Amino acid sequence: MQSRGLRDNQPGRSASAGVAWRSQGMARLVWWRFVRHRPALVSLILIGLLLLAAFLAPVLSPYDPNKLDLDNQLALPSWQHPMGTDGLGRDLLTRVLYGGRISLTIGIMAMAVATMVGIAVGALAGFYGGWVDGVLMRLTDMFLAFPGLLILIALSLALRELPIPALRGTAFASVAAIVAVIALLAWMTVAKLVRATFLSLKQKEFVEAARAAGVTNGRIIWRHLLPNAISPVIVDATFRTATAIITESGLSYLGFGVQPPTPTWGNMLQNAQDQMTRLGTNGPWTAIFPGLMIFITVLAINFIGDGLRDALDPYTR
Repeated sequence: MQSRGLRDNQPGRSASAGVAWRSQGMARLVWWRFVRHRPALVSLILIGLLLLAAFLAPVLSPYDPNKLDLDNQLALPSWQHPMGTDGLGRDLLTRVLYGGRISLTIGIMAMAVATMVGIAVGALAGFYGGWVDGVLMRLTDMFLAFPGLLILIALSLALRELPIPALRGTAFASVAAIVAVIALLAWMTVAKLVRATFLSLKQKEFVEAARAAGVTNGRIIWRHLLPNAISPVIVDATFRTATAIITESGLSYLGFGVQPPTPTWGNMLQNAQDQMTRLGTNGPWTAIFPGLMIFITVLAINFIGDGLRDALDPYTR
């Protein structure tokens, strides 16, 4: 027993064990707080099922999302077609699942790119200050001053035809252009958030201790300051995902997003409007189901963001 106690009291062993225990304890506390937020937990399960269904669409649906069936136009919802068909006879449930692939991918990728750019800009501005802060923040203010919708439309048109012959006109090129456009106009809030957090943290005692120990600036930023600033960034990223999905849907609805026949929830709404205008008021389900998916997804992501905000709040009891 004595030798075991001496082994456990070795400085390196006890320090590493203490850090690991605290990390696991904090993770359990955050998860417990999140689970107690019932709407957030239900929303997380719902988004997980939606992602699973979207990426297993070829397994779940026997239909081709782009195959025309002119003998089955605007069929009512039935067991054979649970969401009915559109004006070209395509199974709507299949297109909703495949459209979810594109819309969710764009939302997640645009959020990831915008968050990484915002973290880099905000961290450099907040840590170094001086002329670095001045230049980066003026650049951020310049991007904030741009008229968002006009810039989104102009850039989506400019980037749609990438200067790569093998990709030009493909669905990948269209998706990449939309991700780049949304991310380009979404990183500024993250940058200001990270900068403000770094300004308040860089004067703390643990930063001074790291400097006195000879730790490099890069290590201080990425190993000491950023982990303490990541909680609000995670919360912001969830809301940023919902905003990106809405933005993509709006661009696709206006005809400047992902181009048909590749389905997204936004261009499905545009197609529904065109079909109901051309064929009369028949087939309202062609607009109801894609719109409902956008509504449910954005609402669920917002609930997840609320749950993360409460779970990561250090003042929550």
